[in-house]
Parts: sequence; structure tokens; C-alpha cells
Amino acid sequence: MGDVAMTVPVLAAFSKAHPTIRITVLTKKQFAPLFRDLQTVTVLLVDFTTTHKGVYGLYKLSKQIRNTSVDAVADLHNVLRTKILSVFLLGLNFVQIDKGRSEKKALISGNLRVPLRTTPQRYADVFRRLGFDFDLDNPSFPEAKQLDATVLRELGQFSKPVIGIAPFAAYASKTYPLSKMEKVIFELQKEYKVLLFGGGLNETNLLKKIASKSPNVYCVAGTFDLDQELDIISNLKVMLSMDSSNGHMAAMLGVSVVTLWGVTHPFAGFAPFGQLDRNNLLSDLNKYPQIPTSIYGNKYPEGYALAIETINVKTIVKTVKANL
Repeated sequence: MGDVAMTVPVLAAFSKAHPTIRITVLTKKQFAPLFRDLQTVTVLLVDFTTTHKGVYGLYKLSKQIRNTSVDAVADLHNVLRTKILSVFLLGLNFVQIDKGRSEKKALISGNLRVPLRTTPQRYADVFRRLGFDFDLDNPSFPEAKQLDATVLRELGQFSKPVIGIAPFAAYASKTYPLSKMEKVIFELQKEYKVLLFGGGLNETNLLKKIASKSPNVYCVAGTFDLDQELDIISNLKVMLSMDSSNGHMAAMLGVSVVTLWGVTHPFAGFAPFGQLDRNNLLSDLNKYPQIPTSIYGNKYPEGYALAIETINVKTIVKTVKANL
């Protein structure tokens, strides 16, 4: 979901520069709400479990794509399925993203210590190769949404600055210890309303338990659909996130994002869009010099699993407050 969310500010910048060009986004149903604020974008839904399953399903999908009368395809994913689609769409100008795999391999092996092109920059490069020039330097974001009665009934009024916290990630090596995160939450809720974001039953139950301890802390997880969550996020002053999708969703809405990094590193190009470097809080690189040990956080040497613990609670609180 984070990768999909990072396409949104790129498409917004593209549409701003080329308002007469129609864009059709091919994506899964659960990701469709992410594109709701893009006026020149139409979403074409794909279902790889039924209708578009297997090679024959991709052939049927290619027919649907051709029926939209597209002139070119910007492949921002570059995986096996899209490679197969490129064969079925022979004759169309089909440009695939350069993911910089060799550069990323050099980065995690320690042979490279410079920032790589960001993922949004790589997305934009695809459109440039199709002949559409634009830049990402002056982004525009949608206005904060008016919250509906259901949300306000559950979360109360947003009369003072509201901070979002998404304390989970796909891998434990990218997740700040919950015991320390509770200290962060405790300090912030003294002055601000704090909303907790997550997904799945286990995460939701943990967050509800934390929220029950403080009157200024509320659990968003498991309560609202994605459309409502996006409305809520658009009203935040800051989102505190791991290297995970909630940070990217907040960034695409123009919200300040503070990100905690474990065994991954923003040099790989996956930092939330348009954020200040000082908002990327890193593990102790003197103690853990091999970071980044992987691009996604799924691989790390012995002794590195708890690297993210070295980020100080006071530093996190101070950085979040600085964004207010």
C-alpha cells in the first residue's frame, strides 16, 4: 500500500502540468480510495484471485486495458505480471520503472553510501520517458476533509492539534518496541489528542488496550474504512510512523510525517514524500554500522533485530512537537 500511496503525489504533479491528459490507474479494489482526490484519474480495478488470475486472466485484463483506448502504459511496478501484460499489449508504448536494483544491492552490501533516487522520482522518470516533463518540487495537496458525524462521535472534536501514530510495520526489525512507544504516547497525550492507526485483529486489540489507558488517546484501527481513515489522516498535524504505509498515506495528503527507521534507511528511496530529512529518525549507526541491511527490513545480521530500540523516546517526542 505504501508503494501505491507514493504514486499519488506524482500523478497529482503530472496532472497539474498536463491537465488535458487522461490517466487510468490499474490497481486493486482496496487501494482505489487512495486516488479519490485526483480529478483526471479513472481507476480500473484488477482482481488477481478470480477474473484476472493466471496468464489467461492477464490476457483478459489486456483486452480491458485496450478497451479504455489508452495510448501508452506507465508500468510503475515492474513485476512478472506487468511483464506478461507488456507482451499482450504489444504495439503500445510500454515503459517500465527502473527500480535501481543494482544500486540498492550495493547500498545494503555497504559498497554505496549515498542517497538513491527516491521512489516518487523513479515513478516520475517513467512518465518523462513517455515524453511528459514535469517536476515534483512544488507539490499541491488536497484540503483537509470535513469529518462526518460517525467519526466525530467516535473520536471527538478536533479542537486542538491531533497527532497520528502508526506503531507497526511488516517486520519486527522495523517496529519500535511497544513498551517504548507507550512512553511516547503518554508524553504526547498530555498536550494533544493522539490517534492510533494499524491493521488486523491483533494490532487493533493491542491499540485499543493502549487507548483505554488515556483519555486523550483513541484507536482508529479496526473502526473505519479506508475512505474515513484518509479523511481522518488529512486532519492530522503530524503522523508518527514506522517505515510503513501509514506514513506514505499521510505524506500524500500533505501531512508532516516523522518516521522511525530500524534496519532500513531512507537512502534506499522509500522515505515519505516531501518530508524534511530531520524527520527521519535513525537507529544508532555507530552501534549498527551495517544498516541498511535490507531494503524491506526482512533481512539483517545477528544482533541487529533490535536496532530500532536505540532511537531515544525524548528525541521522538521532541521531533513530533517540532512539526507542530
